Order: sequence, then C-alpha cells, then structure tokens
Amino acid sequence: MAMAGFLPFSAIYIELYYIFASVWGHRIYTIYSILIIVFIILLIVTAFITVALTYFQLAAEDHEGWWRSDMSGFMQTSFFFGYMACICDGFFLMLGTVGFRAALLFVRHIFD
Repeated sequence: MAMAGFLPFSAIYIELYYIFASVWGHRIYTIYSILIIVFIILLIVTAFITVALTYFQLAAEDHEGWWRSDMSGFMQTSFFFGYMACICDGFFLMLGTVGFRAALLFVRHIFD
C-alpha cells in the first residue's frame, strides 16, 4: 500500500523541486509545457497504480475492500477536517485577494 503514494510522487519529484525553488528561492519558473506533461504523467501513473492495487485486492478475494476507507477514530477525522480547513483557508485567501484587487481597480478607475 505504500507504493500507492510513492510512485506518483516519484513521477513528479523533479518538477516539484523546480516549482519549490521558484517559490522559495526567488527564481523564475519558465518550463510550463513540461509541467503540463508531468501533470499528465502523474494522472496516468495514479490511474495505473489504482487499477493495479484494486486488482491485487480483488485477486486476494477481499471484496469488502472499500470499507478500508471508512473514517473512524480521532486521527482520521482530525486529518480530514484539518486538511479541509487548510484548503478552505487557501480558497478564502485566494478569493479575498481577487475581490480586493477587483474593488481596488474599480475605485481607482472611478476616481482617476
């Protein structure tokens, strides 16, 4: 089961290095076409790994395998709500910035 996350991550590791270097290292990221190709590779690898792990689960005659994803316990619930809070905060900041910029441009356009 550890392969389910490791293989897709290894498919995009180098590209993540360049993205993080551009964000935190103040470098300009200019390889957008390769980013799209790597994203497509990530989707393909994720799909293949998911199908392979589903096949292994069905070959072991574990037909109730989807119950493994059932959320139970404090840690699973806190991870879920913690990640959702981070995503909501990200959308809050992104959409707040867009709204602020739009209002600022509107006010400047009216009064200039």
